[in-house]
Amino acid sequence: MSRTGTGERRVVANVMRGSIGNLVEWYDWYVYAAFSVYFAKTFFPAGDATAQLLSTAAVFAVGFLMRPIGGWALGRYADRFGRRAALTLSVTVMAAGSLLIAVTPSYASIGLAAPVILLLARLLQGLSVGGEYATSATYLSEVASAGRRGFYSSFQYVTLVAGQLVALGVQIVLQQFLTSAQLYAWGWRIPFLIGAAGALIVMWLRRGMDESESFRSESASASAGSGRGSLAVLLRYPRECLLVVGLTLGGTVAFYTYTTYMQKYMVNTSGIAKSTVAWINFVALLVFVVLQPIAGALSDRIGRRKLLITFGVAGTLATVPIMTLLGHTKNPLAAFALMLAALVIITGYTSINAIVKAELFPTRIRALGVGLPYALTVAIFGGTAEMIALALKKAGHESLYFWYVSGCVLISLLTYFFMRETSTDSVIDAEDNAPAADTAAGSAAREPIGLS
Repeated sequence: MSRTGTGERRVVANVMRGSIGNLVEWYDWYVYAAFSVYFAKTFFPAGDATAQLLSTAAVFAVGFLMRPIGGWALGRYADRFGRRAALTLSVTVMAAGSLLIAVTPSYASIGLAAPVILLLARLLQGLSVGGEYATSATYLSEVASAGRRGFYSSFQYVTLVAGQLVALGVQIVLQQFLTSAQLYAWGWRIPFLIGAAGALIVMWLRRGMDESESFRSESASASAGSGRGSLAVLLRYPRECLLVVGLTLGGTVAFYTYTTYMQKYMVNTSGIAKSTVAWINFVALLVFVVLQPIAGALSDRIGRRKLLITFGVAGTLATVPIMTLLGHTKNPLAAFALMLAALVIITGYTSINAIVKAELFPTRIRALGVGLPYALTVAIFGGTAEMIALALKKAGHESLYFWYVSGCVLISLLTYFFMRETSTDSVIDAEDNAPAADTAAGSAAREPIGLS
């Protein structure tokens, strides 16, 4: 089977370039949330601090809603013009968004133009990160060696979480070297400048990546009217699109619950000090990063479906007990153990969700097929998870949220139970093993992989 480059070393080099870019993109995405408390008063009128923070949160939410548009636009671009071109464009857009935030004058200087520019920058970042997931998942899956795709594609979540850790690390370092007044005045601009500079470096690195062999073969054999990246072609794969939604629903709700919301839960409900929670979160996420390639490699040996079912069963049965116990402990070690248990459970999804989705679609529609239904599901369910949790807490029924998470995971479990094993019935393998001249015809004629 032909692979990009001349061997495993070339595969590793391409995976590293793609993964580093993914890290920088997610760093830029998370650094907004990490430093919003410092820059809120810069972009919005002086007055109530809570109102300023709500304004920055609203801008954050709008950026989240841009992710489906990014999944569609850059997914289509990747299927038509190549994975390398789309990944380079994605990180360029992210650099522009970070640089805009870093250099925009304050509300006191330019008035309403300040929050408008902030909104524009966040829209660019949402567009970028929505397209990054689709194209990165597709690229890592296509350039990976046969039999090791689960391992290599797991680095997408390694770098996604690492981006969050780097953002947290930069915050900790700046808090040690700058005073609170300096952080509020100008120090908050530093992490955005770091992100913009990092994105520019990645843009240069990505220009040196190999295009995936799958895309090159498709481009060489496809006719002008093949419909690469076309929404009309994607609609010919309704089962696959629904399968992506089912695969993602429980995973995205659990991921945002076990990572983002759990921090606030430990502070507000458990009553653990914020500084202690920060360290619990940092160490638990560090272990979580290490688990991703281990689980990805395991999926190459035993199959993707077994890992997904393990997550589905454990997530359905254990979420309520874990969250209930966590809410009744003030012991940092117990809280760490509970958070780590939750992250071990979600690893069955995060480590392989990218490769499973990529193995469903033919090359000509893969990036769009992975990106659009995924981004829509994340925006609807992942993006609203914390809001639902906080609303139920305010209403005095916080425990109902744990059952909501379990119900979402149960829906995904049913999907995992009835789906086929993609590692042994992969469209990527089928296309790579097919003669080049037959690739276009084969991808059009092959029965779509959906539920059994």
